[in-house]
Amino acid sequence: MQKLMVDFIISLDGYASAEGWPGFWGLEGPEYLAFLGEDGENQHTTLMGATTYRLMHGMLADAPEDPMADMPKVVFSSSLEAPLAWANSDLVTGDAVEAVRALKETSSRPLRTLGSLSLSRSLLTAGLVDSFRVVLFPVITGATGSERIFDAYPDVALELVDHRLFDGRLQLLEYTPTLLDGPPGDGS
Repeated sequence: MQKLMVDFIISLDGYASAEGWPGFWGLEGPEYLAFLGEDGENQHTTLMGATTYRLMHGMLADAPEDPMADMPKVVFSSSLEAPLAWANSDLVTGDAVEAVRALKETSSRPLRTLGSLSLSRSLLTAGLVDSFRVVLFPVITGATGSERIFDAYPDVALELVDHRLFDGRLQLLEYTPTLLDGPPGDGS
């Protein structure tokens, strides 16, 4: 059975993006970019929703070289239509949780989300997430932040399994998640 990792980049105050800020809040450095290009980092199937698909495909369509062109991508959407324009992208219009449950059983590659906040939340709530990774960017985007990542999430205990510092400022934190039935210590 393949593993599923939820993978986010976040500001210190928990936002996925912010109005007027560049991608990666303008803080991507050579160590972090090298990490993104390492062997193994691109040896997975990427799962995403329609909003992330539109954003990423639009951003990379004009790039001189699309680093995700050869990567298998599964897009969950009821608004997009097949065939998708981005190379190696398959559209799933049915239930995402059931589709990912099946992918975990049949895929030849590990699975990883890209952004896709509601998709990631539903997969975590369904108990399908094996690891949870965030790269914390040292910015607070309280005035301009959009897409608070953890709003409407269930309570989750996280066990730290890996950490790394990039470029002296970006902190990677990888956890194994455990869904909680209630607050810790309440006897639930």
